[in-house]
Amino acid sequence: MAHLVGLIFGSDDVFGPFGLWAFLSVGAVALFAVFLPLVSWIDGRRKEREAYYKSEMMRRIAESTADGAKTALELLREDNRQREIRRFEGMKMGGVINVCVGIGLLIFFRSLMGAERESPWLVGLIPGMVGVGMLVYVFFMAKPVE
Repeated sequence: MAHLVGLIFGSDDVFGPFGLWAFLSVGAVALFAVFLPLVSWIDGRRKEREAYYKSEMMRRIAESTADGAKTALELLREDNRQREIRRFEGMKMGGVINVCVGIGLLIFFRSLMGAERESPWLVGLIPGMVGVGMLVYVFFMAKPVE
């Protein structure tokens, strides 16, 4: 089979420039035309299904008893509160990760290039400051979750 490909393309090197081009082309098509749309469609269906089941549960709770509406409202409030807590915890984690990446880049570039004046070791301040900004927002600027 490899010999046939070599005869068609005029080379015995099957993994030459055309082989690399073909590999990258097929990989790009597989990623951007098949995998990413499929994953987003599956995720959309899952979110749609979760929203439907949640709304049906709320409707049944609200219709079941006299305090059903009160219980449904409490469930909605608790769900919103949990969502806000998860968002803030994610921002805290992202801030800490960015600060650590910044410190790691500072150390890496400093040790790699030395203490020369034109050394790019200050590049580590970019993700570090993004992380500090996220942490400042979460701890000082955002309203607390009730």
